[in-house]
Amino acid sequence: MRKRLRPRRWRVPFPGLPRGAGGAIFGGMGVTDHHVHLYPDALNRDPAGWAALHGEPHWATLCTRRRRDGSPVQTFPSVDELLRSMDAAGVERAVLLGWYWERPENCVWQNRFYADCVRAHPDRFAAWAAVHAGAPAEAVREELRRARDDGLTGLGELSPHSQGAGFDAPGFQAALDLAEQWNWSVNLHVTDPRSRPYPGRVETPPEEFRALAERRPSVRFVLAHWAGGLDVRALGNVFVDTAAGPLLYGEDAWAMVGRTVNPGQVLFGSDHPLRLYPRDDAGSGWGRFVGEARKHGRV
Repeated sequence: MRKRLRPRRWRVPFPGLPRGAGGAIFGGMGVTDHHVHLYPDALNRDPAGWAALHGEPHWATLCTRRRRDGSPVQTFPSVDELLRSMDAAGVERAVLLGWYWERPENCVWQNRFYADCVRAHPDRFAAWAAVHAGAPAEAVREELRRARDDGLTGLGELSPHSQGAGFDAPGFQAALDLAEQWNWSVNLHVTDPRSRPYPGRVETPPEEFRALAERRPSVRFVLAHWAGGLDVRALGNVFVDTAAGPLLYGEDAWAMVGRTVNPGQVLFGSDHPLRLYPRDDAGSGWGRFVGEARKHGRV
């Protein structure tokens, strides 16, 4: 039987962010991972087949490919397997992030799944909503109202660039309007322009993110993957997460603190179930990454 961490009575609804990012500090309450992905069993049973059937070739390229040695880039855990991995890694709570699906109906599908996860495990999960940035504005508003009613508490991981839409798309702007109104945080995928080519890589011009944050000062943004190296120190409404840091930058990533990001802007995130140390770790490396973050004072 899986050993569960003892549930706690949370002082406020869990938003997935510390004070200053619009939520509460859960001091002494264990590690929170702000960037975790999870999928329904229908996808997990045959990820490539599911992607082909549901029109998601870009996701398949990123998530079902194998490395040169034949090993998968990630695994596809069930809810129970994710909870066991959290316990083993010392992660008490996880923010489940949606995906930037190419079809709006798949965003809706994942949001309903996340609502079930939060209802079943409110002591372990918070979840943020997926939307298609290119969808009609009213459809985006309708879906986000449903997601909020279902207990979701933020937006992301969003990537309008990957969906063939820009930051000026009406659907994306409608989502930001509601995020501002509801005090929701918005997680955006960022690709480092200096990073090596890889299958499925999409350019996300860094200055577009700076301009977006400056145009929307009342919206709280979390720029994933260390903000792609963008200097965000002067942006008071911007945070970064550390997702996929070991793959993208190695342990040198932590040197960005103070150089491109202020210490209080950094949120620990793993990108689980991505395999973070594929050369010398057959698993996800989640616990190892938690230890690395703890060594550098980030958890």
